[in-house]
Amino acid sequence: MLFQNDPFRELDSWLNTTGRRRSSALSSMAMDAYQRNDDVWVHIDLPGVTADSIDIDLDRNVLTVSAERSITRKDGDQAYIFERPKGRFQRQVHLGDGLDSNDITADYSNGVLTLKIPLSEQAQPRKISVGTSQDANDTETVEIED
Repeated sequence: MLFQNDPFRELDSWLNTTGRRRSSALSSMAMDAYQRNDDVWVHIDLPGVTADSIDIDLDRNVLTVSAERSITRKDGDQAYIFERPKGRFQRQVHLGDGLDSNDITADYSNGVLTLKIPLSEQAQPRKISVGTSQDANDTETVEIED
């Protein structure tokens, strides 16, 4: 249903295990995605981001979430530690054909962006009835010559 577009995932994993984690937008946009009933829910952590800096675009089943975080420092501030990334961040997710991209809803609360993506009608489970034919035994016999 959802496919991540992250060519650096293996590199991130390796850097995390070696203790040399890269500071990237992806590391600050943690995401959970799951299906509940007839919807896929996506939660993306965006702490310190204002709602008006969040952009959500959909192009050819690729959902792109981008946001900007700015950190205000004043002249004369003495720096000790600066670990929180700032700037423009982006995350992409490929939506499968089984999702209805026309009815996506988004909500941003407490630093978490929540997307609700309904399953498309074609992807919904349904019952297929089995019919019987009264004439099923009235088949035409055809002889085949060798």
